[in-house]
Amino acid sequence: MERYHPSEVYELFVRHMNTPRVVVDSGVCATATLVQVHSARKHGMLLEAVAALSEHGVCVRKGYISSDDGRWFMDVFHVTDAAGRKVADADALLARLESSLSAEALPRAAAGGPAAEGLTLLELVGADRPGLLSEVFAVLHDLRCNTVEARAWTHGGRVAALVFVRDEETGAPIDDAARVRRIESRLRHVLRGGARCARTVLADPSAAGNLDRRLHQLLKEDGEADSRGAAPMTAVAVQDWGERGYSVVTVSCRDRPKLLFDVVCTLTDLDYVVYHGTFDTDGDHAQQEFYIRRSDGRPISSEAERQHVIRCLQAAIERRASEGVRLELRISDRRGLLAYVTRVFRENGLSVTHAEITTRDDMAMNVFHVTDVAGRPADPKTIDEVIQRIGTESLRVDEERWPRLCSAEGDAAGRGGGGGLFSLGSLVKKNLFSLGLIRSCS
Repeated sequence: MERYHPSEVYELFVRHMNTPRVVVDSGVCATATLVQVHSARKHGMLLEAVAALSEHGVCVRKGYISSDDGRWFMDVFHVTDAAGRKVADADALLARLESSLSAEALPRAAAGGPAAEGLTLLELVGADRPGLLSEVFAVLHDLRCNTVEARAWTHGGRVAALVFVRDEETGAPIDDAARVRRIESRLRHVLRGGARCARTVLADPSAAGNLDRRLHQLLKEDGEADSRGAAPMTAVAVQDWGERGYSVVTVSCRDRPKLLFDVVCTLTDLDYVVYHGTFDTDGDHAQQEFYIRRSDGRPISSEAERQHVIRCLQAAIERRASEGVRLELRISDRRGLLAYVTRVFRENGLSVTHAEITTRDDMAMNVFHVTDVAGRPADPKTIDEVIQRIGTESLRVDEERWPRLCSAEGDAAGRGGGGGLFSLGSLVKKNLFSLGLIRSCS
């Protein structure tokens, strides 16, 4: 029988007493599926709901957050599938949300990650450079570590990666102390360079939680948000509404998948509570407005704090805006596959900016975003040569795009340079508390 810590038992009891109520309705709106979440106030509950939507693969087109500033809140989301249609399987979406928000979903669950059993988690942070991921996977292969799952992001000259490995021969987790030290030593050598120290951490996979959230945390802890030199492409403003004791955060940028998650995740990890909010899309442009306070109930109190929030939000939004050509690899898994594929990229002058490695039933289903070594768009001839070398049946360019609302076309900087931000109080002007918004899709 599994035993829980007393604090977990108490949280389980509280969540049973305040089980969120979830409604998924495809009949209210002509163009989207409506999702409503009613729950007792709990810090992080909004993030759990948004994360569940993100992991289900739906796009949040618009919605609002309403709270009585006391014990209860209601979130309303208008969602579609990637093609901009209503969600086909509303029952599956409802089941995922209920499972994610239920009392049994204890914090130890690794939502969005692989099954933790039998794996060892490596957390890698360091200075980015062309070919770095190729060297990481080569070292792991040399040390007889089989990479089962991995995600890697690069931004602001830094790289963060979560790599789940097991022993190549036995399939068991790697827990021998001497071997662990050898792995850490080799990887620290690979991650050398940069103004800040590179580091690797062998962690308990069950502590990873949502992998995207952990990558945000690693890059934030690394100071990447405060060290960027390039001008941000995302317009973020933080204003005071002293009359009601709120700080008002507004975001104006290009729409894309998981945008709402990245913003809510950042605010939550910065220890702010969202009391009210609206989010909407217009064409391929997104606007969001959140009324927040710190967890101690106070608004942002200094210019330094305000600027820190702005920088963290801009970094969180931009670090997922994957640069480069998206390549999808689907092939039978084998020893050294990742080391081989990433070496082919490196030898052809391609640099991996984002990677998502997945292994299911002995099949490798991997996604890479690649540029040239200078960060510019890769030469199509080079891409063709790489595809020919790895295999035209296994590697392909993903030319499908998210629909108009999430398209990658147009000038990303043009809409994010400061125009289009909400004015203070616009949330009130839109009558947030009117239930008529639930039926409005225009």
